[in-house]
Amino acid sequence: MTLQQKEFLEKIEKHKGIIYKISKMYMDDQSDREDLFQEIIYQVWKAYSTFRGDSEFSTWLYRIALNTAIMFLRYEKRRSFITNDDFSDYRIKNEEYDDEKEENLLKMYSAINKLNPIDKAFIFYYLENFSGKQIAEQMGISEGNVRVKMNRAKNKLKELLN
Repeated sequence: MTLQQKEFLEKIEKHKGIIYKISKMYMDDQSDREDLFQEIIYQVWKAYSTFRGDSEFSTWLYRIALNTAIMFLRYEKRRSFITNDDFSDYRIKNEEYDDEKEENLLKMYSAINKLNPIDKAFIFYYLENFSGKQIAEQMGISEGNVRVKMNRAKNKLKELLN
């Protein structure tokens, strides 16, 4: 194993939660999530030699993972609904189980699943506490455009939740 391969595997291991979250957000079926997870890792490996370290690895990974998820959706043209069973493995560890919290989480992910891929990306960035500037850099748009698109995505999500 080369030094580059070792570094890559260490970074993927450290940041695999990002890939898991994006896969979960964009794919409702377990096997589709696994396929997307693998595709993201493959795309990140293909692009790894271009990572210059100008930004954090996690920031660079978010961008590739979200772009891959959006492209994966376009090519696969899969849209189905989330069932409660899909989230049985998502409970937060080290917290006491709360039926109401679990139910709200399921409703939120179900609503997110109904958004278009771009709105999902904005909601993902919002949930991950990215700043407007960070989102603008990731999406390649102005901060003003981020605010407009973020508000639209949040309003769509609110409508779906009501």
